[in-house]
Amino acid sequence: MLNRILADIDPLPDSRVLVGFDKADDAGVYLLDKKTALIQTVDFFTPIIDDPYDFGRISAANALSDIYAMGGVPKTAMNIVAYPMQKLGKDILRAVLSGGIEKLKEAETVLIGGHSIEDDEFKYGLSVTGFVHPQHLYTNKGFRPGDSLILTKPLGTGIINTAIKGGLASPETILKVTDLMAELNKNASEVMKSYPVTACTDITGFGLLGHLAEMVLGTDICVTIESQSVPVLPEALEFAAMGFVPAGAHRNRSFRQEMVKLAPDISPIMRDVLFDPQTSGGLLLGCPAKHAVELKKHLIAKGAQHTAIIGKVDGQGKDIINIV
Repeated sequence: MLNRILADIDPLPDSRVLVGFDKADDAGVYLLDKKTALIQTVDFFTPIIDDPYDFGRISAANALSDIYAMGGVPKTAMNIVAYPMQKLGKDILRAVLSGGIEKLKEAETVLIGGHSIEDDEFKYGLSVTGFVHPQHLYTNKGFRPGDSLILTKPLGTGIINTAIKGGLASPETILKVTDLMAELNKNASEVMKSYPVTACTDITGFGLLGHLAEMVLGTDICVTIESQSVPVLPEALEFAAMGFVPAGAHRNRSFRQEMVKLAPDISPIMRDVLFDPQTSGGLLLGCPAKHAVELKKHLIAKGAQHTAIIGKVDGQGKDIINIV
């Protein structure tokens, strides 16, 4: 939304801006020299689970993910906090910040400060700065005909979080989805640097199809998603069948439905899962088909156990996502 507003405003031109707000990308990138580019990102949101420590872990993992999706290495971070101190007290905030720091340590990223305000609604996140070699920068554009599409985490966290708020998720399901959202994309990012990856993004609020639409829009390609190959949390299918689909999934579908062509046998449940807004989702990347199986095996060996080849890039068509 912010980028669409800024598109009407003429920014200060700078040839060193490699990726700016005019791109639908994960972060901004600024060239420092021939070997180094600066990546900057920011993300924050309201609590999605009850446990404050886990909320901190998830928020930090989510913010760090934008750096990983572009092939970068995060180095510094700053906290962003809006908090009703008089209502909630210090202990909850301390737990959230501790959870965030745990993930920053895992990412070998230094917390150097932050900013907080009093607010009736609690929000937490981070701004993160990282570095990448300009020649090894991944953006969400670059798919080539014949590429395979690879996804590193299963879908369904938005649907399950909706069920959690409704009090229907079991403790086991809550633990499962919490650990998934708190899992860094660090290892997956490191692995993909060894392969000829053509484009990459992380799956967050726009859902799989929303982010994929950004990768396809304005190109001369179309993509095909094999729905049976997409990794999905089984609990998400159960809760979606019960109607626990977040409003964000319906907004995502409304915004991109003209680009999506569903085969007649695709169920409304699977359709909703494909549009489900994710928190700290996996990486979606493209690479030549001849490298896809090897890359998938490597990703699984390095901890991304749900990694799957979910489709392909076609040379015919334009701005179309086929779901079969």
